[in-house]
Parts: sequence; structure tokens; C-alpha cells
Amino acid sequence: MARTTTTDATEGFTAQERAAMKERAAEVRAQARRGGKAAKAAEQEAEVLAKIAEMPDADRVLAERVHALVRTHAPELAPRTWYGMPAYARGDKVLCFFQGADKFTARYATLGFNDAATLDDGPMWPTAFALTQITPAVEERILDLLRRAAG
Repeated sequence: MARTTTTDATEGFTAQERAAMKERAAEVRAQARRGGKAAKAAEQEAEVLAKIAEMPDADRVLAERVHALVRTHAPELAPRTWYGMPAYARGDKVLCFFQGADKFTARYATLGFNDAATLDDGPMWPTAFALTQITPAVEERILDLLRRAAG
């Protein structure tokens, strides 16, 4: 049986994945340093908006629209960054997140939902959705998912 060294193990991750892990570690440290809840919420929203503003145009347009939909139709979800991407949480649990295509050199952006969203529908259901544009029909689907996730 071959032994894995620390160097070998880190070579299994792409540069983008290692950067995302570092961003997540920084997010956890920042959360530990934050003070009051109101300051925390304002800081986290500002961080989300800053991350969205840094995205390439195609991802930024999608992320801005997702953010607006969440803030308007599920205002009880708190915006925060998660692995350097916009996410929306109830308490400490991230319910949904946006992942830009550029982040991991993917073909499309992703709107994902974690298990805390309880989108359960029988023995199998989708938890991540490819997102290339937000049409009125796509917007309705997102709103339905948000209602179910936040409900």
C-alpha cells in the first residue's frame, strides 16, 4: 500500500479548490471575531456584495439577481460568504448558495441547496441547479425553491 504524503494529498486539489478552502477558513476566523448581531449582519451583507462585485460579468449578473430574489422573497435568510461565494443562511446553517462558473472554471454557474433546506421529495431530489440565465420561468423556479427552503 502506497503512503500518501502531505504534499501528495494537497496535489489532489486544484488551485481553485485550495483557494476556496483558504477563503472558508478566513470566513470562519472572521465570524469568530465579529461582535454584535446587527454589526455582524451588515458586515456579512457587505462581504457578499463585494464578492458579487468582483465576479466576471456573466457570473455577476446572475449572482446579483439571485441575491435580489433572496433578499426580497426570503428576507429571513442572512447573506454571508461561504467558500468565497454568496450564500444565505438561517442561523449557522447555510440553506442555499451561488457558485459562479468562473470560480472553478466550470461551464455554468450553480444555485445549490444544502440539506438544511429540506427540499426532500421522495427517495431522490436535486439539490444543485445549473444556471446560465435567469428568465421569468427560471425566476419562478428559484422562488419556489426559496419558499420551500426557507419555509
